[in-house]
Amino acid sequence: METSFIFSLAVILLSASFLQFTLAFETEQEPRPPEIPEPSPGPEPIQLPDPEPTPEPFPGDTESEKIQRLTEENDKLKQQNTNLQGQISTLKNERLGLQTEISELNNAIKNLKEITMEQVRVIMDLVNRLKDVLFEKIFSPTTTF
Repeated sequence: METSFIFSLAVILLSASFLQFTLAFETEQEPRPPEIPEPSPGPEPIQLPDPEPTPEPFPGDTESEKIQRLTEENDKLKQQNTNLQGQISTLKNERLGLQTEISELNNAIKNLKEITMEQVRVIMDLVNRLKDVLFEKIFSPTTTF
């Protein structure tokens, strides 16, 4: 009985130390990255509805009436096209006129800029002359002792 008691005590101590070793080993492991989830399937694409067939333009009319109506519509469209082309040519002429005016204004601005620069040069020359007169004729005799 004494030997079994000692043997069981030794087994318990060994198993406790082995358990501590395995627990310590498990806690020292690096954590694994989380698993990448499976992608969920995308929604089904929306199907475009089938186009309805084009209805007949003039139901119940005879062929000659249909031709007459189409001819009238064609004439109206030709007239509208002519009017639009006239408007386009008018706008082009106005644009050319505006471009000419802009060019003239730019030339005028350039000329005014040149005139202003010449005026600034003249003013600077006059200021330099005034400075020379002041320092040479007014302050010069008073500063000599």
